[in-house]
Amino acid sequence: MRGNSPPPIGTELMSWSESLATCSETDEGLTRSYLTDQHRAANELVQDWMQTAGMACHIDPVGNLVGRYEGAEPGLPALMTGSHLDTVRNAGKYDGMLGVLTGIACVKALHQAGERPNFAIEVVGFANEEGVRFPATLTGSRAVAGTIDPDCLSCRDAEGITMAEAMRAFGLDPARVGEARRRAEELHAFVELHIEQGPVLESKGLALGTVTAISGATRFRIDLFGMAGHAGTVPMSGRRDALAAAAEAVLLVERRCTGAAGLVGTVGKIEALPGAANVIPGQASFSLDIRAESDAVREAAVTEVIAGIRGIAERRGLEARIEKYDENPSCPCSPWLIEQLERAIADEGQASLRLPSGAGHDAMTIAEIAEVGMIFVRCKGGISHNPAEAITAEDAELG
Repeated sequence: MRGNSPPPIGTELMSWSESLATCSETDEGLTRSYLTDQHRAANELVQDWMQTAGMACHIDPVGNLVGRYEGAEPGLPALMTGSHLDTVRNAGKYDGMLGVLTGIACVKALHQAGERPNFAIEVVGFANEEGVRFPATLTGSRAVAGTIDPDCLSCRDAEGITMAEAMRAFGLDPARVGEARRRAEELHAFVELHIEQGPVLESKGLALGTVTAISGATRFRIDLFGMAGHAGTVPMSGRRDALAAAAEAVLLVERRCTGAAGLVGTVGKIEALPGAANVIPGQASFSLDIRAESDAVREAAVTEVIAGIRGIAERRGLEARIEKYDENPSCPCSPWLIEQLERAIADEGQASLRLPSGAGHDAMTIAEIAEVGMIFVRCKGGISHNPAEAITAEDAELG
């Protein structure tokens, strides 16, 4: 009989995930955004689990929840782990949160065994990774890395409330945000566990993967201007159809970004004006997102795609306006951390796969001050940012 023995780690992780999902701004689905009552409730709930696991806890000046488990002697550099506690709208239960909860479970196991490693361990529940309430992302991890843009404090939510005002209402002092910064010498390394958010591990029958790099990304807004005209009277040969040109551009992106390892290109939003069934579109606007593990591969694809779009516009007699509004370089994971994570996976009797992360994570920001590593956990169907997001207790425990 098990008697009063604790539940298996995977079972406890799933139970914690269910409890944390009750901290939601909506009754249907899960939404938890920055500096809300639900953010506060999540911090309080997770802090209780941290303290039970043997950690000393505090909320830093930007709203991150930090739990620290001292090593063999006080004040040693820390192995930092964790992820984010905020969500997208209508989210799943594991994106971000699983990385925080797994860190707590690991510390709890050490604490129950009376073990103190030769370094401290810090588990961080980062704030505002997703950027749902305010037009700013990775706020918590940028503050820790010392790279937060002070201008983000003046950005406003949909109700017109600035981030600085929301901080004050939350009990934080926006003038002290800089105090969240950590020095490189305080950290041994940073390791983030995250659900894969893709189908690769599942397709290969693997529970765990080791991340080689967080892909770099370049994003554009593209506007094509032609000439609107009557759908019934303008001959096909004389049209300057902006939407037809945009369609050709979308296929160019798909063609150029297919086949190169780790390279992906996406047109996720497109609009045609004037938007009437009987009018030839005189303007088409679309987004472009190109990502790759290798910056050289990404940059080469960007150069060719943009040149191709300009060529399409010129051939069709259109004006092209192309605005690059965001670009982030690739963030490689540390080779020694990749190798150590692979050894840990092998010690669990599991095969591992090296793969890049096409999504951004707090790890890419913390890489400014520490070497980083990431481990992926298989998720059902590769579904994420969706209530259908699902993992198993067995995979959670292996992670």
